[in-house]
Amino acid sequence: MSADLDVDAILADPDSRIIVCCGAGGVGKTTTAAAVALRAAERHGRRTVVLTIDPAKRLAQSLGLSELDNTPRQVKGIDTEATGGELHAMMLDMKRTFDDVVLAHTDPQRAQEIFANPFYAAMSSTFSGTQEYMAMEKLGQLRARDEWDLIVVDTPPSRSALDFLDAPARLARFLDGKMLRLLLAPAKTGGKSVFSLVTASFGIFSRVVQKVIGTQLLSELSGFVAALDSMFGGFRQRAEQTYRILQAKETSFLLVAAPEPDAIREAAYFAQRLRDDRMPLAGLVLNRMHSPVAAGLSAADSRAAAEALDASGESPIAADALRIHAALTEQSAREQRVAARFTDSFPTVPTVAVMAQPADVHDVDGLRSIGEALA
Repeated sequence: MSADLDVDAILADPDSRIIVCCGAGGVGKTTTAAAVALRAAERHGRRTVVLTIDPAKRLAQSLGLSELDNTPRQVKGIDTEATGGELHAMMLDMKRTFDDVVLAHTDPQRAQEIFANPFYAAMSSTFSGTQEYMAMEKLGQLRARDEWDLIVVDTPPSRSALDFLDAPARLARFLDGKMLRLLLAPAKTGGKSVFSLVTASFGIFSRVVQKVIGTQLLSELSGFVAALDSMFGGFRQRAEQTYRILQAKETSFLLVAAPEPDAIREAAYFAQRLRDDRMPLAGLVLNRMHSPVAAGLSAADSRAAAEALDASGESPIAADALRIHAALTEQSAREQRVAARFTDSFPTVPTVAVMAQPADVHDVDGLRSIGEALA
């Protein structure tokens, strides 16, 4: 049997500096992250920033903000008078973050050349995995500023929750890859024409690439790779540094899952990965759980009572209520069985159940209710 997850203990601990909410898409990560951040500010007086990667802008709507961008915005109108806490929110702008990295690590003229490169435009806005790289970059930037008591991260809605953790290693593989080194060769010739590079060592590769993408594009690609080589070694180092921060005691991972087989399976993969990578898993949040009000009345007895009322013709409303109770009891039992696939495999991981809400959470009061359920 798993222990209860004590979220308040994490939020009250001044040594707790980063909370990462992770899990499969559509399980309530964004809402959980917002609720945790709000509670940290209101109940524990912490200067908190919540970073969402959610392009649907649901966090902004929940916090009563018209929009979020790449800069932390203070959330007004929350109850922090007694504690002195603050809540700020922001949403990752992948391209803006990429542009900021370029501007910070090269001169303005060189930056403009990079921005004009079509391969940069593609990579900074659409390249698979860039969002995860930039999420790590932004987390590293926030932590380096040492401005916040607590940083709460809502991880990207990736195909797999593991993509977030894999970002530094994938970037390193990309930068160190054989293809990248071959593409870098033209830029290292000191301005020689691409055609002059058709040498014994580079010739076959260059001719093949030229046939596929053309000489001009090859030149542009080579220039882009050269820019990567000169700037993004630093990014790789920062990403690896952020990875080490994620392993530190100041970080807590909150796994978020709904009682559905795919979500629980994803949570189990992620928990195992955190264990393998020696990252601190604080616990599992089981979202959207159901529980019958009259727990002592079984589904079978409830249906039998409903059928008896139907036969007598008495109290049709009570009969309907009994059938609803029976369905809810069966649903709760199914959810418990599904959740047990995780808790049986990870019995030492604390868990907390958050009951399904009657409607989508879309305001601060709703987030407070979620925070109370987590505490």
